[in-house]
Amino acid sequence: MNDISIDTFTMAFMKNFTVVLVWLLLSYINGSVVATFFRHQIFYEDPRYILFIHMVINDAVQLTVTIALFVVSYILYTISVGVCCFFVLVAVFTTRSTPVNLAGMAIERYVAICYPLRHAQICTVRRAYMLIAAIWLVSVLPDITDLFVTLATEPLSFFQTNVFCLRQNVFKDPVLLYKRQAFDGIYFSLVFLTLLCTYLRIVFAARALSTERTYANRATNTILLHGVQLLMCMLSYVSPSVEGILNIIFPGRILEIRFANYLIVYILPRFLSPIIYGVRDKKFRKYLRRYFVCSLTRIDTRVECKDEED
Repeated sequence: MNDISIDTFTMAFMKNFTVVLVWLLLSYINGSVVATFFRHQIFYEDPRYILFIHMVINDAVQLTVTIALFVVSYILYTISVGVCCFFVLVAVFTTRSTPVNLAGMAIERYVAICYPLRHAQICTVRRAYMLIAAIWLVSVLPDITDLFVTLATEPLSFFQTNVFCLRQNVFKDPVLLYKRQAFDGIYFSLVFLTLLCTYLRIVFAARALSTERTYANRATNTILLHGVQLLMCMLSYVSPSVEGILNIIFPGRILEIRFANYLIVYILPRFLSPIIYGVRDKKFRKYLRRYFVCSLTRIDTRVECKDEED
């Protein structure tokens, strides 16, 4: 990222135009999904959709922060350490919460398929909000310590200096790097094992079911997509090594490599959340289609556009 200054004006403009355009597109999609969710009681009384909309909002915040940092890196290049700390921590918290949210959604599907008679008792709205609180607790606690360590080891004047906004430029203690690596390994291993176990349990349950096999198969496909999301989230941890290899293969193309890496690692995964439930889910797709039809036609037909509650 330190080589950004050698970009030509045209190249810098095209890169920023691309990411802002993608942000506008995703913001419209996510906004439509969120609006559809809150317009219908059938969704915000269902723990499954509560967890889904939490992930959509979380991804929207993460995307907004990372794109803001991307654009600021071209316009201002450096910002104060205090402001950078805020943006970096928000980006880290929202990035960490996504895999844990995926694990929670996979467990909900597992309960729905394997324990259908107890699903309504186990997966309640209250427990869904409790799970969201636990997700944020798990996501915030490990990384907020970076700020406390930095406050203890750096003078207050450090937070008034300007730096290029990268995590390693503001949280510089070497111990923090080892702590993050250890936590990341444990963190993603547990989420991966959760997705794997729930997937296998649902596959075995699907084979035993004769009447609900299609429903179970859709659940296994959903968890597979969650697995793809998890793998894409993990790309951020191997991307520096991949960048180094590609730079050797394509010397002199480091800026293009980093931009492509940014799109694939930080932007592309944010398309998956609306697709998994907003498009694949039959119930949500029905209401989302009505929202788009009413928004695009701009016809004030309250009877036609008002969706009946199921």
